[in-house]
Amino acid sequence: MNSVPSDLQTYHQLNNAELPLQKQSDTNNLIQYLPDEVGDGHTLIVPLHEDFSFIDTNYLPNKNLAIVSKIDDQEPRLVVTIALKGQSSFKGYQNQAIFFKEGYTTIAIFKSSHGERQYKANKQIRQLRFSVKKSWLDKQLGAEKSAEIFAKDGICLVSHRPISTQGLIAARHLVDAKDKEALQHLFIQGHAMTLLAAELATLFQEDPQCVDGFTKKDKVTAQMARDILYSEFKNPPSVADLALRVGTNQFKLKKLFHHFFSNTPYGLLGEYRMQVAYQLLETKQHPVNVVADKVGFAHASNFTLAFIKCYGVSPKVVGK
Repeated sequence: MNSVPSDLQTYHQLNNAELPLQKQSDTNNLIQYLPDEVGDGHTLIVPLHEDFSFIDTNYLPNKNLAIVSKIDDQEPRLVVTIALKGQSSFKGYQNQAIFFKEGYTTIAIFKSSHGERQYKANKQIRQLRFSVKKSWLDKQLGAEKSAEIFAKDGICLVSHRPISTQGLIAARHLVDAKDKEALQHLFIQGHAMTLLAAELATLFQEDPQCVDGFTKKDKVTAQMARDILYSEFKNPPSVADLALRVGTNQFKLKKLFHHFFSNTPYGLLGEYRMQVAYQLLETKQHPVNVVADKVGFAHASNFTLAFIKCYGVSPKVVGK
């Protein structure tokens, strides 16, 4: 069974604006340290251009941690996250969810956002990120190609793929850049551009067709949609909204779920809710009506019927 999701776990919240920034000696780089009481680690922010920043996060929190941020910007930004170690997520306060998985590059658009980055206790996180304004990307790629990426507004997932081989090599060089002393900034700038170019290049490559007619991108789309449903299982988006958030349509999304999960989106969601409910009941700490509410049922009687249909026993039996 899956573990109890983050929605039911407690997170210690910190406001990003309140975390002190220290200037690195003899550079324009900034370092933001985690407070000692929540763990060890820091974030290095390297401004490579006024519209282009490189961010290196290395955290080992000692408790579930949520860093709250609020960004209001008239110009949209592209954020490219290379997850070298560990997993985390961004949870927007308008039901958006973006996941960052070890070994994957996640590309997303942020125009204005209010949400939190969530990190699990005692799990090391190492992520390299690029924050790029649309105007900068227009100059680098040309307005036409840039427009393909910024086709949607708000918070939007653009791509979630394994880190490219060239990108991994550049990332390793960037991780070692701190040892380059006087040439550190030049060294970071060179490899940052190489890494960003390698990961953006995947946006303009066609996925090879699988034998069954579905692409690798289709599989990633299905997985991302499933992860959103699992993350927001108590108040899930409609199938139409879910399709929009992962960049497809309802008809295609239903086909993807049928192919990759042998189920419908809400059928899979129902199974997951029952798994979470069973785990909560097994703890003997929650009455049936509380569990029903936690997994998204307005009425305990409806929950009981769904649970019996799934497991063949009443939730009260498991709760005892």
